[in-house]
Formats: sequence, structure tokens, C-alpha cells
Amino acid sequence: MAEKSSIFDMIGPVMIGPSSSHTAGVVRIARAAIRILGALPTEAVITFYNSFARTYEGHGSDRAIVAGLLGYAPDDTRIRTAFDHAAETGLKFTFQSVGNASTMHPNTIKLNLLDGATGHRVEVVGQSRGGGVIRIVEVDGFPADFSGALHTLIIDAHDVPGSIAFIASVIAHDECNIATMFVSRKGRNDAARQFIEMDSPIKEITLAYLRQLHWVQRITYIPTLD
Repeated sequence: MAEKSSIFDMIGPVMIGPSSSHTAGVVRIARAAIRILGALPTEAVITFYNSFARTYEGHGSDRAIVAGLLGYAPDDTRIRTAFDHAAETGLKFTFQSVGNASTMHPNTIKLNLLDGATGHRVEVVGQSRGGGVIRIVEVDGFPADFSGALHTLIIDAHDVPGSIAFIASVIAHDECNIATMFVSRKGRNDAARQFIEMDSPIKEITLAYLRQLHWVQRITYIPTLD
């Protein structure tokens, strides 16, 4: 008897699956999210919006997102069996779908992740733009705008005067060129979050210096995603 074929029988040099939007981009959204979490999650609630809500099962986006949460790259052949590997590692995941979110990009995913070892949770909203390109547009309710194609710093800090200029100066002294900076805050003199994309890696000693500043609460460093 001939073996039943699958959409995941399409194997290319840079991805596995029927399209870059539904596989490579989806994997990269998950890989960005686990770096924001700082660990592989133990629990995940995955919400697909708009066109993704209608096609995620048929196009394999469900396996792709789980594979990314396990840390797999877009060209990993284990994507097709990601559910089995999730069961082996103890990752618990739930899928939800919202088919008519008019304010969202057609290919949008929201991830609510838990690191059971620390109790740390994150909520990440990403868009798959085609060709494997992604945008992370929200983190924990803070609007964001970064792609994962560059080295990225996420800095949680108090909204003190001069903080943005000071951090930019520290990064410049590390000979890192800032490509983009996106700043969100909950209110004047309230919690703020900076998303900084850089052309080159930042030194660990620079990260250590920034982390010890009394008005900095948390720093997450995300090297370029593959």
C-alpha cells in the first residue's frame, strides 16, 4: 500500500511546508516568543486570527507554531511530527481561532506562554508577512514593531527623563548601530518598554551595565532569528 502523502512532504532548502507564510513565518514568530519568555514554555495558548483561523490546520500552521515553541528552525524535518515531540517534552498547548478581527493583519498569531519553572508568563502578538518575514507587534500589551532579522533589545524601565537618550548613548559606545527604536509606555512617568533593533551583537558587559541601572527592571536580548 502506498504511503499517504502530506503537505509536509514538500521539503525545500529553507523551510518545510506548503508556504513561507504558513510555515517559516509561523515558526519564527514562535522562536521570537520563546526568546522573549527566556525559556521553552511548558504551557501555551495559541490564537490564530483571520485567514490563519480558517487555514491553520489544513496548511500545517498548527504544527509549525508548536515546532517553533520547541525551538525548531524553519527547515527542521521534525516540524511534521511536532505534536509528538511536544508530548514527549511535556508541552501543553491549546488552539483558539478568531475569524473576523478586522483591525488585525490577515496572518496574525497571539501566543500566551508560561515557563512553569519560574512562573514567568508572556503574551506575544506576531504577524507573518510572507516570504518568512515576520513582525512582532505587541508584547505583554505594549505595542511593538520588530522583525527578529536584527539583534533586538527589549528594555523594561521606569519612564524617567533622559532614559532613551542615555541607553542609546551606551549602545553607541559599544559600537552598535541602532537600526530602529520603538518605545511604548503606559503613561507619563509610568512603566515603559523600549524595543531596539541593532545591526550587530551587543557585548555582555554592556548588558550587565544596563541591567544594574536602578530604573531598569528587565532586559531581554534576542539575537537574530534564523
